[in-house]
Amino acid sequence: MTASDHVRWLSQPTLRSPAVIAAFSGWNDAADASSTAVRTLIDAWNAEPLAEIDPEEFTDFATIRPSIRLLDGVTRTVVWPKVSLWHASTPGADVILILGPEPSLKWRLFTEQIVSVAARFEASMVLSLGALLADVPHSREVRVMGTANDQPTIDRFDLQRSRYEGPTGIVGVLHDACSQASIPSASLWAAVPAYASQIPSPKAASALMARAGEIIGTPAPLSALHNFVVAYDNKVNELIEDDDDLREYVERLDSMGDDVFDQEESPQLEFEFGNDDGEDTENNAHLLVDEVEQFLRDQGTN
Repeated sequence: MTASDHVRWLSQPTLRSPAVIAAFSGWNDAADASSTAVRTLIDAWNAEPLAEIDPEEFTDFATIRPSIRLLDGVTRTVVWPKVSLWHASTPGADVILILGPEPSLKWRLFTEQIVSVAARFEASMVLSLGALLADVPHSREVRVMGTANDQPTIDRFDLQRSRYEGPTGIVGVLHDACSQASIPSASLWAAVPAYASQIPSPKAASALMARAGEIIGTPAPLSALHNFVVAYDNKVNELIEDDDDLREYVERLDSMGDDVFDQEESPQLEFEFGNDDGEDTENNAHLLVDEVEQFLRDQGTN
């Protein structure tokens, strides 16, 4: 049995050291931001199917249920949840895109499938996208934090070293598998307003796409989400318009602007908006890392 025995190949393209970009729906994907980002890249880059990972070994179908579809209005078929892979050639790099639900079972075997695909095409790196809920205002630019474990990747892409210890998800297991296979990897996380958690955030998706494009060296198709970002801001504004308490809370977050948040008063929010000055920027990046790490711990206890 080989490491990729659970991969069903749909095509055999020739790719030049592609970057692998992955997103998994579930608790890594607040407001559907990371899955929206990868889905948008698939569409905008005219990506073609590459492979599928057989869900039978990795999915608890009582938790992530299949769905029934009508093909012609009469014929019923079962659509099984699966992780799909696409490939695309962009002006700056060849890319493999991975999208699907976080697997429920056999995470080590699952990540072996992805690592085997990356190794097969001699991938330049594996980049995971995620989003977390935080005490941040929707009115400001979405902040994206990036982490990696190896110093060359940290230095090359201006990332932070992960200091997290505690419960992890499939993203953490994937990066550990990449490290063991000597494949460079990094993780990007966008902060999504907790008070708008039920509204899908194309704004956070756009921010993830932009940062991912910088890292892999190709322009991100941000225009594909522009109208959705405008509609998102309008929808969240409507949400808070008739709620005096919520409006006051958002105004308070927004007024903090370039000031450091009072961690005693707001322990859930531990990073700063909008200040790009040297030492402060480094401190803010570390605080955002702490926010992500606390989010992971909280998820692990739920």
